[in-house]
Amino acid sequence: YDELRRRFVTGKVMPGSSLSTRGVAQELGVSQMPVREALSRLAAEGAVEIRSKRRIVVPLMTADRFRDLLRCRELLEPEAAALALPLVDAARLKHLRAVDDALGVALRTGDVTGYMEGNYDFHFTIYRAQPRRTLTQLIETLWLQFGPYMRVVYGRVGTASLVDQHQVAIRALRDRSATRLKRAILADIRDGMGLIGKSGFESEA
Repeated sequence: YDELRRRFVTGKVMPGSSLSTRGVAQELGVSQMPVREALSRLAAEGAVEIRSKRRIVVPLMTADRFRDLLRCRELLEPEAAALALPLVDAARLKHLRAVDDALGVALRTGDVTGYMEGNYDFHFTIYRAQPRRTLTQLIETLWLQFGPYMRVVYGRVGTASLVDQHQVAIRALRDRSATRLKRAILADIRDGMGLIGKSGFESEA
């Protein structure tokens, strides 16, 4: 489950693609039972649709689904960041700076995989610092659903147009400014998700 979830949030699974328990089991070197259980959990979280025992599909993005995901992210993630603010220590700040440096390289070179993985690491280093586990789990569920399509969008339009809101967030964390931190996280969400709206939706193609 952890490995499959990581693939979804970093966009390594394509929207509209089909998965099979046998194929995933062979790839991961495990039996089909844990794969079946993991896919059931992912289905409950909206990441896949189980059409039959042999047909498991990663759903396409639609305009309504996009607006729903965007609104939920806007509500939950700035709040999680603000709750984490007092608990982000020097070690976490150092890690966030290192991740942001790597993200800068990924942005300049068009490394979509590196950007997706680094972006996930950055955000959840902050969110997991706060103690409300349910809040973090809800946010991860949202990332499971938009991650696959975000990868497609970056592949279409590239990453060069993205603004590095992470540096703003780091300065807000350093200065202990909840207002600036929430504003930076909100801007980051809208910058990234805004690319989806500009790019269009596969179901409309």
